[in-house]
Amino acid sequence: QIQLVESGGGSVQPGGSLTLSCAGSGFIFSRMCMAWFRQAPGKGREEVAGIDDYGTTRYVDSVKGRLFISKDNAQKTLYLQMNSLTFEDTAMYYCAATLCSKIFTPIGWGQGTQVVVSS
Repeated sequence: QIQLVESGGGSVQPGGSLTLSCAGSGFIFSRMCMAWFRQAPGKGREEVAGIDDYGTTRYVDSVKGRLFISKDNAQKTLYLQMNSLTFEDTAMYYCAATLCSKIFTPIGWGQGTQVVVSS
């Protein structure tokens, strides 16, 4: 059973940085493809960044160059390094285990961690 637990959310000023973590269990972490999604207030859940089992990454255009996804297989932890944050990055962030054939197709979710960008 896939279990994912996010942490690291909080409140940050515009231009600031934050690192989200997602601890995984119940599956072979090194073989799993994973992704971060987010849901802003009043909006649907959207994909943010994905990483496959080879470490190849994909990003949506709005976060390229600011957000970086990484995966530590030894620690069984997925990360999202977030830099140059803007008000538009305010959202609940979710990590997901995904299909490797379709990197943004989730097969398991975490409970989410809240990020608020506020001055």
